[in-house]
Amino acid sequence: MAYYYEEPSHTFAEYLLIPGYTSEECIPDNVSLKTPVVRYNKKAGEKPALTMNIPMVSAVMQSVSDDKLAIALAKEGGISFIFGSQTIENQAAMVARVKAYKAGFVTSDSNIRPDQTIQEVVDLIQTTGHSTIAVTGDGTAHGKLEGIITERDYRINHVSPDAKVAEYMTPFAKLVTGKDGISLSEANDLIWTHKVNQLPIIDANGNLVSMVFRKDFDNHQVYPNENLDSQHRYIVGAGINTRDYMDRVPALLDAGVDVLCLDSSEGYSCWQGKALKDIHAKWPNAKVGAGNVVDREGFMYLAEQGADFIKIGIGGGSICITRETKGIGRGQATATIEVAKARDEYYAKTGIYIPICSDGGVVHDYHITLALAMGADFVMQGRYFARFDESPTAKLNINGSYVKEYWGEGSNRARNWQRYDLGGKKTLSFEEGVDSYVPYAGHLHDGVALTTSKIIHTMCNCGALSIPELQEKAKITLVSQTTISEGSAHDVTVRNTSIHS
Repeated sequence: MAYYYEEPSHTFAEYLLIPGYTSEECIPDNVSLKTPVVRYNKKAGEKPALTMNIPMVSAVMQSVSDDKLAIALAKEGGISFIFGSQTIENQAAMVARVKAYKAGFVTSDSNIRPDQTIQEVVDLIQTTGHSTIAVTGDGTAHGKLEGIITERDYRINHVSPDAKVAEYMTPFAKLVTGKDGISLSEANDLIWTHKVNQLPIIDANGNLVSMVFRKDFDNHQVYPNENLDSQHRYIVGAGINTRDYMDRVPALLDAGVDVLCLDSSEGYSCWQGKALKDIHAKWPNAKVGAGNVVDREGFMYLAEQGADFIKIGIGGGSICITRETKGIGRGQATATIEVAKARDEYYAKTGIYIPICSDGGVVHDYHITLALAMGADFVMQGRYFARFDESPTAKLNINGSYVKEYWGEGSNRARNWQRYDLGGKKTLSFEEGVDSYVPYAGHLHDGVALTTSKIIHTMCNCGALSIPELQEKAKITLVSQTTISEGSAHDVTVRNTSIHS
């Protein structure tokens, strides 16, 4: 006989947080949204190998997570999982572009030889968009540094296109340089002391190692939560499937990916278990999340197979029709609560803490805070990020309103059969996602700043200064439909005004 749950499953919209005591310390400036991303031995005092500064990651979707959005979200402190429903080469190239975009110590992507021409300088600037060019003996990023040339070193209408770079560059003898091994703080001090815009870093033989730019220091003041690795490069993730992972994973690791995620509509499967075992056996330092699951059994299975984090949610996404087509899923709040209890049970038994990610079901910003209070360490979102300028889809004007395209990985447009693979034919049997539009929402920086501000203020109302403290102190109540209606504006005529923080 089938097993029947006595209680119905619930969504985030059916819950509210009850305020806790707000002390003098509970002010927004004191709140930390830092959260672990991968498993670690918490009982032994180990620190997680990977953390985030905000509890938000972008979904493994064609219409959401490419290298442009990954850079924008890493600036805010989160992580993007670049979509895997593309060739291995293209996905690895996207990861490489994120890692090379800004490192504090940046590998120069604009390089030229001293015997090349000013016209070639102009052409290179048009190609890369970067006006600072390293002049090296062999024209490579790590050749012997001969000088630097920028647009300010020549006037294009007063210089012969055939003139040599050596005539107009700032020669090595006049450059301010840093030695390989210098800290980023020391490098920035040299930049400010000598009033230069860039600092070439060279090795003992005079070969160019990297560049440090003044503008990157300025950017860090704008983005204090930047999520950076030990080499001051942006953190980036990537989605993988259970078919070609033995080929895809090494390419992504070579490109510098920080964390991987097995992307599947349902993760409680032998295929995910095998993939986790194979990947960790071959690349023991690789960090691999898995999912999705909605109950204790699914969590425990993936935990035992070595998942570094576990995603929760089936059918809760705004473009997902898995529940409609297959009758499989669970309310996102109920699923999060049960999996969080399983995570805590596993931690009590083993000392290993495995972060959990609530994936789907977030309609309003406060749903993120509820997910965190219910035990999630971070949330994964698709629709939310698809709305911004930085997502890879087209911005359109539909009936006078701007929208962005947004389609599910289970849609015919995505043709991502691997995500729904059950070991059968290499094809999508039927759609589990739709093709849609979402309202355009401007720049990611502004949207994430507003959302995290709401989370932080709610945490203060709950008397919590960190996510673990929120999970410990939160008081959560199930509400009636009448209470939900009462929570919105009612019995008034609403004026079109708003306050942006």
